[in-house]
Amino acid sequence: MKISQSSTISPELAEQSRHVGHLLARLRLARHIKQADAALRAGLSRNTAYRLEKGDPGLAFGQILRYLDAISPGATLADLLAESDPALKSLASREATRRVRDLPSSELAKLDF
Repeated sequence: MKISQSSTISPELAEQSRHVGHLLARLRLARHIKQADAALRAGLSRNTAYRLEKGDPGLAFGQILRYLDAISPGATLADLLAESDPALKSLASREATRRVRDLPSSELAKLDF
């Protein structure tokens, strides 16, 4: 009988697993790498890459490290958790919302030709 790892770990550990998966997904997106390409580089199936990014706690630690190395060669797990990759900072600035507001009437008058 197959046992789900999600049901056997504590909620805190499950949340940590989801957080690591989320960080892997953000790093991959920040580096503009397709999930299938990252999986191929890591020697994993696309389904396994999907499960990694969703935070499946039943995957091997080595698979996480291989996937991380495929996305960001030379990066360590500590780098991932610290979110120190420059691509992540660039992604965060692109995601920052910018409010658009109406110009005051004096500014609109200057633009009227």
